[in-house]
Amino acid sequence: MSSGADASQGGWSRRRFLGALGGTAAVVAVPAPASSPADPESTPVATPTPTPGAHRTGKAAGPRPLYLGTYTSVDGGGTGVGLATYDPSTGQVTSSGALTGVTDPSYLAVHPDGRTLYAVDEQTAGAVTAVRLADRKILGARSTGGAGPCHLSVHPTGRWLLSANYTSGSVAVHPIDTSGALGERTALVKHSSPQPGPGQDGPHAHQFVTSPDGGHVLAVDLGTDTVYTYRLDTTKGTLTEVSQAHTRAGAGPRHLTFHPGGRYAYLANEVDDTVAVCAYDQATGALSIGDPQSSGSTGSATNYPAQILVTSDGAYAYLANRGDNTLARYAVEADGARLRLLDTVPVSGDFPRQIAFSPDGTLLFAANQRSSTVSVFHVDGTTGQLRLAGAPFASPVAVCALPL
Repeated sequence: MSSGADASQGGWSRRRFLGALGGTAAVVAVPAPASSPADPESTPVATPTPTPGAHRTGKAAGPRPLYLGTYTSVDGGGTGVGLATYDPSTGQVTSSGALTGVTDPSYLAVHPDGRTLYAVDEQTAGAVTAVRLADRKILGARSTGGAGPCHLSVHPTGRWLLSANYTSGSVAVHPIDTSGALGERTALVKHSSPQPGPGQDGPHAHQFVTSPDGGHVLAVDLGTDTVYTYRLDTTKGTLTEVSQAHTRAGAGPRHLTFHPGGRYAYLANEVDDTVAVCAYDQATGALSIGDPQSSGSTGSATNYPAQILVTSDGAYAYLANRGDNTLARYAVEADGARLRLLDTVPVSGDFPRQIAFSPDGTLLFAANQRSSTVSVFHVDGTTGQLRLAGAPFASPVAVCALPL
């Protein structure tokens, strides 16, 4: 069965069912995007704030907050957003309870000012919830207009929340007010073209993010084998499609990460177990997807790449492999235009659904869905090598880790 299919399994979407099941060197380059004069309409309205975990600064002193996503509607799941702290030097994680009142918070993001947490409510009647971190007060939830929202991100202006409805194959935009609370939805776009890829029953939006230049927002759709580029009207919160980039049929693209230089991005393809280097044109928003290459998986288990990250200096990239249960390490070469597979390391858990850097970039967190654990790794700043930082931390049906 295709990992992207949205078959019902006792009320679960196909993507959730996969995670609950029991666990059982190529070089590719792409041409540089053509240079063109800056498009005034694509000029960012604000300088993007670095995503937490994506930059290297001095190591923080004392324990730091860690928020954990889970499913609350499954056996053995959590009771809400998991609360914990981590030691930025040792990587040791300590539980501090849970924030209840949020249903199926399977993906988390934080506002650029660090004051508000956002969570998807991955249910049939999908929603997004805002939480004020100072006192952990829930500021309310808003409908995403679709089913099974699985990803969200905050536009670098801090004024718009972007979310992806997996089951419905649509993307949504919500305004964010000065308190961090969400307003009524301003945009909802369903991916109706092209037709679903092999083995897919419809579109399945898996990610919705802003480009590094801030001028465009991109939606990765596993069901249609397409990455859609939109222009976001930062006054009205509406979306206008400007470009589509297509993978090979049946690739099942899941997650896109940009190189810090802004001219290249890396795409994890869940269904055909590959990654691809993409060229990005900042002026037009057009993405050009390169040839697929190895995820590094070598075992007998079927493997589903989940998420790919790149270090803030652009030197290394890491891919989470579900099934193979490894983290693949790549050297990033040619100013971002090439990935070279170096090695893989065991994730010390089962089914690493999501990975994230600590804000200083010296730790990597892996949320392991089937083993209900979070593994923490030290990241060598020179070689990019990963070293496990002690025994994994137990967390019910861990599907997202957000270190701040």
